[in-house]
Amino acid sequence: MTSNRHKQTDDDAVLDAARDCVLAVGVRRTTLTDIARRAGVSRMTLYRRWPDVRTIVGDLMTREWTALAVEASETAGPPEAGPVRERLVHHLAEGVRTFRAHPLLRKIVDVDPELLLPYVLDRRGASQRAFLATLESALRAGHADGSVRPGDPVRQARALLLIAQSFALSVPTMADDDHPAEAFDAELREILERTLRP
Repeated sequence: MTSNRHKQTDDDAVLDAARDCVLAVGVRRTTLTDIARRAGVSRMTLYRRWPDVRTIVGDLMTREWTALAVEASETAGPPEAGPVRERLVHHLAEGVRTFRAHPLLRKIVDVDPELLLPYVLDRRGASQRAFLATLESALRAGHADGSVRPGDPVRQARALLLIAQSFALSVPTMADDDHPAEAFDAELREILERTLRP
């Protein structure tokens, strides 16, 4: 148990160092040497766990994004706070808003946007799989309490994630002085509410 906790601490130190490097110079200009130096470990220590910078950044994105999802979920409140649909809409909208503003995402979008393309066009990543599992569970609970329209929870979860991803990644291309991001956040809530309502 202690060795697992120690390993987790070491991994967190490396991921923290990777985050600092990426925020400073972007992914392409970050090296394993930079990360090792910042984390206070040898390059060989990194190689035992991660073959390259992109693998570390993949684990970093998973850690950061899933932490945001947990945080947004906590703001939705406990089951007694209301129907599942209301909490799920709040959870998703708040998660999208927070994700869109996250410094790591902003840096990747600004400097290394090609890193995101595989997760949009080719395959599901670890973060997306975690989000889908959480959404499926919430949808089943919403079916049970009658606040979410009946349907296949797997398909519904995937549709919700597609909606959330588009608002998380593409709102900056649509927002302007007359139509700020906050207005699109309100639209997202309306879309989610109409999508889920029985």
